[in-house]
Amino acid sequence: MKKRELMMIASGVALSLGTVPGAGLAADARVYYGFQAEQLEYRMSDESEKRLVWDADAFVGTDELKLRWQGEGERDLDADSYEKLENRFVLQTPISDFFDAKGGVRIDTPEGADRWYGTVGVVGLAPQWFEVDADLFVSERGDGSARLDVEYEGLLTNRVTLTPSFEINAAFSEDREIEVGKGLSSAEFGLRLSYDLIDRAIVPYVGVAYERKFGDTADFAKHDGEDYEATYLVTGLRVMF
Repeated sequence: MKKRELMMIASGVALSLGTVPGAGLAADARVYYGFQAEQLEYRMSDESEKRLVWDADAFVGTDELKLRWQGEGERDLDADSYEKLENRFVLQTPISDFFDAKGGVRIDTPEGADRWYGTVGVVGLAPQWFEVDADLFVSERGDGSARLDVEYEGLLTNRVTLTPSFEINAAFSEDREIEVGKGLSSAEFGLRLSYDLIDRAIVPYVGVAYERKFGDTADFAKHDGEDYEATYLVTGLRVMF
């Protein structure tokens, strides 16, 4: 699938979202904008490998329709290379009191092969206040994949929060060039203890993160002499403007 076709699909998804009843012609047409970095952290693995990791997003739009950028990355500070470098541009609109639908494009440009994806998904709050972000992707080569990201903020005091999280990735077909096998491909579990320093805008934290690859994806990593699992101590800063 060519990039131009992928952009057309993404544009179609975006237009579809824009025609959801109530979207675009919002009762409250005020334009909002914001930026937040859920994770901006330094990681040290159990084998002394060092990483700089981030998970951030920014948006501009109304209550009914927003343009959102989502960026995730992981830089190997020892090898001076990007293990992961992902940018998404999506349109997002409410579909219920607690969930939004979103659609757009994802661009991966890490060390090695690049990929473009069309993406659709939902994001919002599940019962018991679990934050859920679920996405489906189709690459420019026609390979499908899915990701589920769940997080829960447990308030221990007015300023101290314990946040467990997990992310799981699955692929519907193999893409050997980017070393992803069919089936459950990878997962990450995290536990972070944060302190609200300034009105939830500046929040330093410490914690642990565990990453693991599965199935053929793990076999590809072993074949290339890479680790298929790692545990990290993390320290970082959550910021929001």
